[in-house]
Amino acid sequence: MEHYGEQTASGFLTVSAESKQPYADDVRARLHEDAQAIIARYPVARSALLPMLHLVQSVDGYVAGRGITFCAEELGLSEAEVSGVATFYTQYKRHPNGEYTVGVCVNTLCAVMGGDQIWDAVSDHLGVEHDESTPDGKITLERIECNAACDFAPVVMVNWEFYDNQTPESTIRLVDDLRSDVPVRPTRGPNRQCTFKETSRVLAGFLDGRADEGVGAGPATLEGLKLAHEQGWSAPSSAFSEANPKAGE
Repeated sequence: MEHYGEQTASGFLTVSAESKQPYADDVRARLHEDAQAIIARYPVARSALLPMLHLVQSVDGYVAGRGITFCAEELGLSEAEVSGVATFYTQYKRHPNGEYTVGVCVNTLCAVMGGDQIWDAVSDHLGVEHDESTPDGKITLERIECNAACDFAPVVMVNWEFYDNQTPESTIRLVDDLRSDVPVRPTRGPNRQCTFKETSRVLAGFLDGRADEGVGAGPATLEGLKLAHEQGWSAPSSAFSEANPKAGE
């Protein structure tokens, strides 16, 4: 399968002609309006590049060649400068991405708790490997080094929403439900799972009103705080707070 951003044997990125096709006039106009709202948040226009890349990703489902051109034109940058940033961060996809990015944590704690088994089972079930998508375009599977949720290991993320304490069986049910358009709900976070494009728009700074939905911190995360309250423990004062007693007021 040909991918935008696929590396050749010599290491150069290949960009499909389709990826470079300009946006339709109405799409370009909406993007420009949104881009101006993003740029207005920053004292220097080029500082808006990261959310701008999420913005074009919310339209194309990945950072296409035309998205690179758009960001460069809006921000007064070269396409090389924009591409250098887009290829640095893994949240920016350089080839068509699935509707749902399913990331299986295989870092130390999750691996010990079963993350490797989850990866093997789901990869076999879907017939795809790391950064590959199912033929229906629904799922892109990724091996993740850390989901920053060790207290709920093993953890799987879908478009960066948490699915805690997973097993091979529960994760297979999860991806099957996503492929079948069965509504699913993250363990923590919003009341429904958003698509990759929807999530990209939120990361661009256009809120969807779901920030306060669902559980933010689960019992495992709060156990240490609960114990500290029961024992009357508190953090030691820092040298800064002792020298500046009114700093926290």
